[in-house]
Amino acid sequence: MPDSVKELLVPGEVAQIAYKTVRDTAVVTNKRFIISDKQGLTGKKVEVYTIPFKSIIMYSSENAGTFDFNTELELWTTLGKFKLNLAKKVDIRKLDKVIAEAIL
Repeated sequence: MPDSVKELLVPGEVAQIAYKTVRDTAVVTNKRFIISDKQGLTGKKVEVYTIPFKSIIMYSSENAGTFDFNTELELWTTLGKFKLNLAKKVDIRKLDKVIAEAIL
């Protein structure tokens, strides 16, 4: 987990799973999703998205098939829909369980 995300954790919040792409990271804690999106050529500009579990109304997941390059997670929140494309090797069902335990 990147240090920039560790600094965002509040007391009692624990990282459960972290995913990394070439430049970006997505960390799932016991309270929320924290998505770090590096921007620009150097990646020094970083936009951080926080999606609290309490705002998630519904979610869907799709595992990678034979010819797919990634797995997908869609979150419907009180403010709209958010889609995450994760690596093909990600165990999406493990992530399903973490989300279900948090919102159900």
